[in-house]
Amino acid sequence: MRLLACLLMLFPLLAEERGGRAEYVGGTVAALPEGSPGVIRTTSQQFMWFQAKAGNILVPYARVILLEYGQKVDRRYVLAILISPLLLFSKKRQHFLTVGYTDEEGRQQAVVFRVNKGDVRAVLVSLEVKTGRKVEYQDEEARKAGKG
Repeated sequence: MRLLACLLMLFPLLAEERGGRAEYVGGTVAALPEGSPGVIRTTSQQFMWFQAKAGNILVPYARVILLEYGQKVDRRYVLAILISPLLLFSKKRQHFLTVGYTDEEGRQQAVVFRVNKGDVRAVLVSLEVKTGRKVEYQDEEARKAGKG
């Protein structure tokens, strides 16, 4: 019983540490280089935090004006040529999250992240709850992948 209580107390700390693995693809934040790997943290009640070695991005939930999710699907042509034609039927999906917001000066800003497949649903749900905005899906395939 005591072990269970300790685990229940540690669970929020472990969840906070993990976050959603992602890569900053681009946007209007010049201070962070494109391609920077990091973690999207949504455990704060005030802001979303992208933490990377190259820098951080803080987006207050109250200033978010857009949440958009989409996918890029690539066929594996090179692997099919080198290894097996059966690989033409496999697809590699990349998951992209765009967050639009207004900065402290009232200017519109946008950041785009490539989110790890295993983390995308949790990040989307958390952002919907914290911002009060619905995620806009680029197409029906993205809607299916984002909602599970």
